Amino acid sequence: MPVPLAPYPTPPGSSTPPASGAQSQLMCSGCRNLLLYPVGATSVCCAVCNAVNAVPPPGTEMAQLVCGCCHTLLMYIRGATSVHCSCCHTVNLALEANQVAHVNCENCRMLLMYQYGARSVKCAVCNFVTSVGGSASAAPEQKFNS
Repeated sequence: MPVPLAPYPTPPGSSTPPASGAQSQLMCSGCRNLLLYPVGATSVCCAVCNAVNAVPPPGTEMAQLVCGCCHTLLMYIRGATSVHCSCCHTVNLALEANQVAHVNCENCRMLLMYQYGARSVKCAVCNFVTSVGGSASAAPEQKFNS
């Protein structure tokens, strides 16, 4: 008759991962894939492109913007003033919500976002330049505060 095997003893000082299996996520800086990693990790290696990605410290608030050149969604730490796109290498200006205003393009009616205080904004869709400051004929601007 077979004898059941006893489990190996746990070595002293070993730590077991949290039972909850808590995970967080970040976007790979190399290939833009979404990476899942255990909470508490300091870096994560992407299985697709082998890029080693630094994990932001716990409690770091993240924000997103769309690259003005290649339209890739970029994630960055909130409060940064500029964001470098890893796809096309464009440096994008990162503005807080209270530094941004919106207006509709006077040609194609696309909603445009621009730095508050600018005098005009060029539409990326139709290339029309809409006046936004100082002129009585300018479309009314909407300022959004955070």
